[in-house]
Amino acid sequence: MTESAAAPRVLACTEGALGRLTLNRPEAINALDLGMIDLLTDALNAWRDDTDVQIVLIDGAGERGLCAGGDVRTLHAQIVAGHPERTAEFFRSEYALNALIAEYPKPVVAVADGVTMGGGIGLAGHAAIRIVTERSKLAMPETRIGFTPDVGGTWLLGRAPGRFGEYLGLTGSTMTGADAIYLGFADHYVPSENLDALREALAYRADPTGPSEIVLLFDETPEPSTLPADRDWIDEAFSAPTVADIIERLRAQGTPDAAAIADLLEDLSPTALTVTLEAVREARELPGLRAALEGEYRRVLWFAEHHPDLVEGIRAQLVDKDRNPRWQPASIAELEADAGAGARAHVPAQPLF
Repeated sequence: MTESAAAPRVLACTEGALGRLTLNRPEAINALDLGMIDLLTDALNAWRDDTDVQIVLIDGAGERGLCAGGDVRTLHAQIVAGHPERTAEFFRSEYALNALIAEYPKPVVAVADGVTMGGGIGLAGHAAIRIVTERSKLAMPETRIGFTPDVGGTWLLGRAPGRFGEYLGLTGSTMTGADAIYLGFADHYVPSENLDALREALAYRADPTGPSEIVLLFDETPEPSTLPADRDWIDEAFSAPTVADIIERLRAQGTPDAAAIADLLEDLSPTALTVTLEAVREARELPGLRAALEGEYRRVLWFAEHHPDLVEGIRAQLVDKDRNPRWQPASIAELEADAGAGARAHVPAQPLF
């Protein structure tokens, strides 16, 4: 198939009262590039005042997931080639889309079926009605590549029960559908075999009570999340003031689970962990999503423009795939006293909003 004949990476169509947006890059688990973000934004803007469209549904093509995140290989190439303006354009467009979804005047239903990570959380996590399935795997795994959670992820993490926000933000751990509901990342659990029937009901069912009541007809109770059983030790460790203190508390607990997490944190970028811890705690105190996005925008551009760990993390995980990143600094003990100051105070060349 020639490039000109290739199917669009976002499929936008209407079905009855439903405007459906399907991410259509299944070979990459629907990872987002700038063109996809623009297509999503254009469709939402077109449907805003279209009286025939009463509900918007966001889902993903293929069986593997809604969206694996942003296209970080392209991000890596842009940074290495010295094109900071392209990097900034991507994040500005993506965050504006996240805010558009959150503030949309019509109900947005997002189906986080399968892998929904990073940029996928930005699409699904801010929708009015957020659906997970037995196949859902949600995460904000940015610290694994020397980066920090964004797309409004800090806003969601900051509102998770207890200190799960710090735990998930630092470790990048994966949530099941049940976990996502417990943590406030999702609202309803619908078995994947019922998604087609749900979409049809949203499109054609004459129900004046609205889409939430329609979704409830398909909602089932998942197996309970196991996270509540871990809350006490997670809260105790991840309430510590610094990353070093968190690791120390994890070691002191003397359990295999806590020790494994301490080992993980010691392998990740010390700078990314420090910036992420501060970002989640800052977002917890902010008045709204836009303020959290602005904080994230400062931090991500600081990483893209001024700190080597992001490029190195992507190289190690996704380009060379040697899984041996060389962080700068290499250890938490080598961090400067206020390692997050540069990211916190960074002033982007162009404002976000």
